[in-house]
Amino acid sequence: MAAILGSLVGTCAKRLQEIITEEAVLILGVNKGLRDLQRTMTQIQCFLNDAEERRTEESAVNNWLGELKDAMYYADDIIDLVRFEGGKLLAEHNSSSTKATECGGISFFTCIPSCKKRHDIAIKIRDFNGELEKISELGAQFLKLQSMQHKAEAPLVKQMRTCHLVEPNLVGKETLHACTRLVELVLRQEDKKAYKVGITGTGGVGKTTLAQKICNDQKIKGAFSNQAWICVSQEYSEVALLKEVLRNFGVHQEQGETVGELSSKLAEAIRGKSFFLVLDDVWQSQVRTNLLRVPLHAAATGVILVTTRHDTVAHVIGVEDVHRVELMALNVGWELLWKSMNINQENDVQNLRHIGLEIVRKCGGLPLAIKVTASVLATKERTQNEWRKIMERSAWSMCNLPIELRGALYLSYDDLPRHLKQCLLYLILYPEDQYMYRDYLIRLWVAEGFVEEHKGQLLEDTAEEYYYELIYRNLLQLDPLRFDRSMCKMHDLLRQLAQHFSRDENYCGDPQSLQVTTLSKLRRVSVVTDKDSLMLPNVDKEKIRARTLLIHSTKKLSVENTIFKRLPCIRVLDLTGSSIKSIPDCVGGLIHLRLLDLDETAISCLPESIGSLTNLQILNLQRCKALHSLPSSITQLCNLRRLGLGGTPINQVPKGIGKLEFLNDLEGFPIGGTSDDANTQDGWKLEELGHLSQLRQLDMIKLERAAPSTTNSLFLRDKKYLKFLNLWCSQRKEEPNSDDISNIEKIFEQLIPPHNLEKLIIVNFFGRGYPTWLGTSIHLSSTTYLNLTDCTYCAHLPAIWQLASLRYLKIVGATAITKIGPEFVGCGEANPIESTEAVAFPKLEYLVIKDMPNWSEWS
Repeated sequence: MAAILGSLVGTCAKRLQEIITEEAVLILGVNKGLRDLQRTMTQIQCFLNDAEERRTEESAVNNWLGELKDAMYYADDIIDLVRFEGGKLLAEHNSSSTKATECGGISFFTCIPSCKKRHDIAIKIRDFNGELEKISELGAQFLKLQSMQHKAEAPLVKQMRTCHLVEPNLVGKETLHACTRLVELVLRQEDKKAYKVGITGTGGVGKTTLAQKICNDQKIKGAFSNQAWICVSQEYSEVALLKEVLRNFGVHQEQGETVGELSSKLAEAIRGKSFFLVLDDVWQSQVRTNLLRVPLHAAATGVILVTTRHDTVAHVIGVEDVHRVELMALNVGWELLWKSMNINQENDVQNLRHIGLEIVRKCGGLPLAIKVTASVLATKERTQNEWRKIMERSAWSMCNLPIELRGALYLSYDDLPRHLKQCLLYLILYPEDQYMYRDYLIRLWVAEGFVEEHKGQLLEDTAEEYYYELIYRNLLQLDPLRFDRSMCKMHDLLRQLAQHFSRDENYCGDPQSLQVTTLSKLRRVSVVTDKDSLMLPNVDKEKIRARTLLIHSTKKLSVENTIFKRLPCIRVLDLTGSSIKSIPDCVGGLIHLRLLDLDETAISCLPESIGSLTNLQILNLQRCKALHSLPSSITQLCNLRRLGLGGTPINQVPKGIGKLEFLNDLEGFPIGGTSDDANTQDGWKLEELGHLSQLRQLDMIKLERAAPSTTNSLFLRDKKYLKFLNLWCSQRKEEPNSDDISNIEKIFEQLIPPHNLEKLIIVNFFGRGYPTWLGTSIHLSSTTYLNLTDCTYCAHLPAIWQLASLRYLKIVGATAITKIGPEFVGCGEANPIESTEAVAFPKLEYLVIKDMPNWSEWS
């Protein structure tokens, strides 16, 4: 707790330093009180290092930390309040037409009603200062003052982004032999109706790693038309599990579908086909015997690979062959340790062998423990002295923990820098074994204030580095079937560890089962329920201090719009997929709100009061089928960083989106701009992107409605942060005429991306030829992912063989193509690759070409 509090105290102190000189705060006249707060926080920071070392052994320290935590959350709320009320006063002052008589810098007409508000805020700050000073004095009685400086962390990001994280690390002759044997066993049974093979062993012993290696085998991938990887938690939802199987098989699902409907859809999807299905971490045999047996029977052939800790589960499921994974021998464990650290020098392997074997022995032969320990060692110098310091750390012998969480697992958490600790603990808000989307985690961490600012770098890019560092440290596991590393989950043992350290403020489950006193202490609640409606215990709103409310439900959960009145401290509110139909005006009073997610809801409008949410950073309105317009006050959301509109039929938007200078993520951005109205239009013009200098992700739709620039402006070329670009034209029912074709080709020519672009998707482009920049390494030198879908009028592919960073290429629905010749790999007459040192597709790993009925020749 002390480590996380260190981040919270530091963040509050920094925010105080920033706002003290702001004009909106000066106008309130509370500067002295805020400076006193800052001074007390700085003193408290000096106690936290000592508190961190003693927190698990002394109850007095833990009690003090609990008081301090509550105080810091309240301080964070006060900072928001000061900014909000000061901003309102400043706006009133600036708009007031009578400024002859002033009161403290405020016009007379503004002064009278604002005096009480200013007085109330000053009293709040004064009283809180007194409470915080008492906490500081109490800490001084039993904690030592230490320097605020904490240890520097070794930078891992550069290594992480270049290594092949998905590939599991198999070591030892027996393990490699087992992998080969199981692959051959599966291939020999590929003609069977439903062959079942099992991998058993204790938690963390490497069952999933072995299964991943089998799943990634090229011969396995080529033998089955459908492949799926499903994690099965102890308390799984039948609906969620069936949806995950369908998602893996590429089948769309609707909200609210029943088990019967999903089962029928699954049976139809694999009827007459073959499948390879991994059921990972199975605790109950019913998942196969009751839920999947009937729909999977529709397939022509199939293999099910089951991993489980319990031999009895494998037996009841009816697996025909079982491989048991045992604990690692000492030498094999040492091999795993140095290979996990990418130690390639033989001298290092030999010099560190003795101390390395001692460390492996402390890990008890458990691969998970060895790998997380390797990640700790990777941040240190490769010397015996540094490694011995790690081996002698007190974290190995921490007593006040469940037995299974001691030793290496706790060491891996203890070694994390403060900002990563709070990011890791936050993940227990996801149900066990549920995969988490990278991009959404990034947004959550930003909204919670966990991400440190670095000059010249977006918060989202920093948060993405956090994500990859947690993966590199083996604290998160990637989805083995995802090329782009965009999904991950926590091992259940590490999740238990995170639960242990965040149990007082983070909760994942049905809130209806909580006691009133428990709910009043929680700061973050994740709703996991099979009920039809969201029910919170009957607690006065003053006692609900939750900063986060997330919903994880397979049903369309009924949510009353009165919930907005019951959550005065809320910062993150995710109502995705709920049945809420209207947003009340009182939403404008949620001054702390940073993230509002209304994806897949039935809302038809947003109130103008939403413009009062000056702290709002993320607004998600995707797949809201009844929502057709955005309020004009959207342009007042001065801190907005993401606006998600994908799949929502928006046809009326306010002018002035370019005013939102922090906006860096636009999804479902509708192009248009034709309107006689002074304030609204049917979509935004491409020119309005000009002022959005921080764009990182851009997803544009209806590009056929754009007008080419008469000055040959390059709308995207200067977007130095842009990494992900999706360009969509609407699906056409009629053949395009020559003017339409000419227009769309000109538009795409003017959408030259910056050289830092990593991912490009083009859909429904109806020009006769691709834009010239698409086949040049100059403009796409950093691009790793390219998807060309339903570009039905282009008869030739661009010269994409030149893209030196490209790892994934997908071409779908290119119906005009009849032949792919040697020019595809740079061997045509126009670009004879033989005469140069260039190599075609030097990094390409995945090539997908499908739905091209007229393609008849590849020469």
